Amino acid sequence: MSKQLNIALIGNPNTGKTSVFNALTGLNQKVGNYPGITVEKKEGICKLPRGVKAHVIDLPGTYSLNASSLDENVVIELLLNKNDKDFPDVALVVSDVENLKRNLLLFTQIKDLQIPTILVINMADRMKYKGISLDINYLEQTLQTKIAVISTRKKEGIDQLKQLITKYKDITVTPCLNASEIDQDYFNRLRKAFPNQLLYKLWLVITQDVNFGKTDRNEIEAIASFKTKSKSDLKRLQQKETIKRYQFINNTLKKGQTIDASQAKDLRTKFDRILTHKVWGYAIFFLILLTIFQAIYDWSTVPMDFIDGIFASLSDWVKTTLPSGAFTNLLAEGIISGLGGIVIFIPQIAFLFLFIAILEETGYMSRVVFLMDRIMRRFGLSGKSIVPLISGTACAIPAIMATRNIESWKERLITILVTPFTTCSARLPVYLIIIALVIPEGRFLGLSYQALTLMLLYLIGFGAAIISAYILNKVLKIKSKTFFVVEMPNYKLPLFKNVAITVLEKTKSFVFGAGKIILAISIILWFLASYGPGQQFNNAEDIIKTEYALQNLSEDDLSQKIASHKLEHSFIGIAGHAIEPAIRPLGYDWKIGIAIVSSFAAREVFVGTLATIYSVGNNDEDTIKNRMASEVNPILGGPLFNFASGISLLLFYAFAMQCMSTLAVVKRETNTWKWPILQLVIMTAIAYITALIAYQFLK
Repeated sequence: MSKQLNIALIGNPNTGKTSVFNALTGLNQKVGNYPGITVEKKEGICKLPRGVKAHVIDLPGTYSLNASSLDENVVIELLLNKNDKDFPDVALVVSDVENLKRNLLLFTQIKDLQIPTILVINMADRMKYKGISLDINYLEQTLQTKIAVISTRKKEGIDQLKQLITKYKDITVTPCLNASEIDQDYFNRLRKAFPNQLLYKLWLVITQDVNFGKTDRNEIEAIASFKTKSKSDLKRLQQKETIKRYQFINNTLKKGQTIDASQAKDLRTKFDRILTHKVWGYAIFFLILLTIFQAIYDWSTVPMDFIDGIFASLSDWVKTTLPSGAFTNLLAEGIISGLGGIVIFIPQIAFLFLFIAILEETGYMSRVVFLMDRIMRRFGLSGKSIVPLISGTACAIPAIMATRNIESWKERLITILVTPFTTCSARLPVYLIIIALVIPEGRFLGLSYQALTLMLLYLIGFGAAIISAYILNKVLKIKSKTFFVVEMPNYKLPLFKNVAITVLEKTKSFVFGAGKIILAISIILWFLASYGPGQQFNNAEDIIKTEYALQNLSEDDLSQKIASHKLEHSFIGIAGHAIEPAIRPLGYDWKIGIAIVSSFAAREVFVGTLATIYSVGNNDEDTIKNRMASEVNPILGGPLFNFASGISLLLFYAFAMQCMSTLAVVKRETNTWKWPILQLVIMTAIAYITALIAYQFLK
């Protein structure tokens, strides 16, 4: 094989497609977006027998080629465009052994496109448990394909699948059935009008509203214009097609599949009764969340202390080893301090992704979606809105992208607008450091006050999203109707490999994505904090020595006074003082003002900014927490970070839209700047007013 093999992984949601993708590619994978669209694109490299390398693309889950969402459109657009660089040489249709009948609908449609197709029957380890047996030879003959029966959990059948892929040219591209029998006259006319095109491709172009690329634009438009039937007639034909396919599938499975109900052992119903119960379901979900936040604190202490020590030592080593000067200061106080302020929070972020991945892998997240639909409906949202709201705890950007499976535009728009209230992992570093400063280390019923505070902040964010959704539902005059359908996958033990890859990929994406911004901002902040205009900055040493001449200050104290004076009269200090009148009523000083403004680039920059500001001109390598704890309120005296100012700052970040990337994605998803600008203005106003009330009340 001269060129690299293209493999497309296709299947219904919850068939274990991701597990098959991970089994084939391992860590040789990357995640991005399709060009011009925010649908996630997962691709990787698979090593096949005889040294063959294959490019594997994991397409979004779809139930059929009758598209009803952007995700499903992506699948159809690729399968109909042979000029696309990712067009598959072979398609792997992944099916679940327990839902073979439903999964085969998509399989028969793809066979009609005359692409070499292998049927991958996953979760084979459950066959005995469910009393299922298959006649593979009969199924292969009837479905005109090759079948790989695999278990990604037990790592069985993967080698056989790879062997079948290498022999893909031997697989017949003959369709399973003749779908054109639903209206022979119409399809004969279509065939005569476009003799060089696949009949089923023509049918999909006529019935689907999708983009097939510029290459065949004229031809596609000619085909699409062949709509000699009304929309309702085409819809009826689609329904006839679906019925015909299911008749074929039913007849095939009568002989090819045997299910012995007496052997089936099903605990799923019992679990569902408890986990989706109208009282116990919510109580269990609340306890799970509480456990997660407690673990984020307890489990991450050791690695955080280790990382903190490494960065402190590294900064100290740079200062003592390299010759003194601007470059050494930039490296030690700008870059290392800025990055250290973020890297220290990797353990908490990784644990958050770990728990979310486990909840998804076990099948519990679907129960949460079903459970929360009862609440969502009252606030003008769909049960599907809970997926973006929960996944928003990782990052608002993919969460907003995930709204595309909500059919109603009104429900989708409301979900997009309120999702940023959900506490994302970028807020986590801000929360953790402020909580550590102002919340005491006691315990209540075995749970630390700090973990309970973190839990409360997540609940406040979620509550704000729900209340905002209710208001928007009343205010927005958009007419739309939708129906809520959710699939309940079987419960299963999470696969370690899947969870590990998810945690690694998402944490890596978070760190490197944030890292670029933090590095750039750290360098800019270091420059702005290390230089300034006028005599107050340039003659800082002489001014301080003259001012404190009568006091016997130690060398360290004198250096600290000089550094503090320089910082106050630097470029960044001048900017901070300029906005200080606006933020003083919230309990913040000019340094916090700088951190808030810089964190509009990304919330997590807040901590890196403080790390940079507090380390300038200071040789003492304490942690940023200790630096902040030693700050004194210049007006009221006492610590600047007390309970009142700490709670004020926590509430400000709970409500503020502090992320330019999220605003950009909202613009992209709504196709206008109207909604992101409104989102920014309203959320900032809510954050300011809430923080103001909290500080004035608590001080």
